[in-house]
Amino acid sequence: MKNTLIKSAFVGLLLATTAACGTSEAPSETQTVEAPAEAETGLFADLGGDATGPIHTASKGDTLAVSGFDVVSYFTDDGVPVEGNEELTVRYNGYDYRFANEDNANAFIEDPAKYAPAYGGYCAWAIGANDALAPGDPQVYEIVDGKLYLNFSKDVQGRWEKDIPGFIAKGDVNYPTHSPDEHFQD
Repeated sequence: MKNTLIKSAFVGLLLATTAACGTSEAPSETQTVEAPAEAETGLFADLGGDATGPIHTASKGDTLAVSGFDVVSYFTDDGVPVEGNEELTVRYNGYDYRFANEDNANAFIEDPAKYAPAYGGYCAWAIGANDALAPGDPQVYEIVDGKLYLNFSKDVQGRWEKDIPGFIAKGDVNYPTHSPDEHFQD
């Protein structure tokens, strides 16, 4: 992928230089012009990177984060989470995040850490209270100090709300002890 990006950038620079020098020749049939990596993979963008902790997906080996919900939509004026479109998928740290529109995808590209859910989308109460991985429900959430936290259910969220600062403090210590390849057990 890195080589493809470098080749794409070089070809783009070569074409731009040729255009700037006044020649109107198009690349000959023997020249190879590679499409950007995003076109090859079907991604809107690939930000690269590696996960530093486990990321919640429907099953081990999947790459779709937050059940396909647009993580930027939580932070908009209406704050209602919406499902993202497959065509607007951005890969971040090896996982795929979908967005409802290009503005949201671009906002995520500019600052993915701001929008990606805490604890990789796992339940904030479970990681804080029990040092356990439990699925986070993208429709049971709260934004605290500019960070998105998901919980397993409304009932669990009620428990979490009894001591949000305490569970966040414990979750911040517990989550990094989990390996990126861990996945919750049904």
